[in-house]
This record gives sequence, C-alpha cells and structure tokens, in this order.
Amino acid sequence: MKNSSMGTSLLVLLVFATLTYCSDARLQSCQPSGKIRGIKPPPGQCNPENDSDCCKQGKMYTTYKCSPPVTGNTKAVLTLNSFQKGGDGGGPSECDNQYHSDDTPVVALSTGWYSGGDRCLNYITISADGKSVKAKVVDECDSTMGCDDEHDYQPPCPNNIVDASKAVWEALGIPEGDWGDFDITWSDA
Repeated sequence: MKNSSMGTSLLVLLVFATLTYCSDARLQSCQPSGKIRGIKPPPGQCNPENDSDCCKQGKMYTTYKCSPPVTGNTKAVLTLNSFQKGGDGGGPSECDNQYHSDDTPVVALSTGWYSGGDRCLNYITISADGKSVKAKVVDECDSTMGCDDEHDYQPPCPNNIVDASKAVWEALGIPEGDWGDFDITWSDA
C-alpha cells in the first residue's frame, strides 16, 4: 500500500511540475529581447502619415524577437499603414518587393508572427465587432529594429501588431474616427 501511495504522490508531483514548467515557459516565451536608443530623424525622413510615430532622440524603445502564441483566435492590435509608394510603410513590401494599393486588404505582422516570412503571401482572417475580413500578409512590422533609414525612422513595432491597409479597416466597418489602434483577433485563414 505504501508503494502505491508513494507512486501516486510522485505522479501528482510530476504532473504539477510539468504544468508549472509549461505555464512558466509560455509566460516567458515572449519576453523583450532588448532595447534600442532613438535618434532624431533627419529633416523630412520620417513619414507621420496615419499617425505613425517618429523616433525621439534618446528615448529607449523595447525590442522583441517573438510574438504571443498564435491560436485560432489570437488577440492583437490593429494599426493603420499605407503600403503604397510614398506611404508611411516606407519601401516595397518584404514578401514580394512590391507596393500595394490602400484599396487592397494587405497586412504586415509583428516579427514573431511574420515568422521569417513563413506567412508571406498567405491570408489571415481578421475579426472585430462581429465582422471578419481576409487579408494577405505582404510585410513584416519589425519588432527587432527601428529608428533608422530602413525603418523610416519609426520605432520598433510592438510584438502584437497586425498593421493593415485602409481596405481592412473599411471591410471591418470600423468608423474612420476610430482608425489607428483597435483591438482585434486574427487567425491563419
């Protein structure tokens, strides 16, 4: 009887330790990876279209190499971006080296979700307030770098961003006055 009781206790302890480790690992799975110091953009070098932020001299910005785990209903913040030539998105999209019309539902994902380009040209489903839209992933919203010419002197992207064209916002029926930052969920289509 003593062996059975000890075996049960060990099993319970092992299960508890495993659950605790998995829980802790998940909590630690997306911690900040560092910080970068902002520099003042040269005159005319940061496009503030769509309320885009420009780096501030000396301000410290958090960087991430990861994003929260992707589920069938991943929480994120929808931001507004122009993928057109001359838009606040900067250069051509990373996935296809092209610009995209604001009338096309396209997105950039934070670095972890972009996954080194694994989601390039795939569609995701974005949902908000009972409406959904499919949008093509065409770019990365870089969470690891920023405040330089390549990133239009904008800060690193937070790790939970779906940066979307105007077409996505319109398809979700979000009033234009609310465009900028909006809580959404998304999933791979």
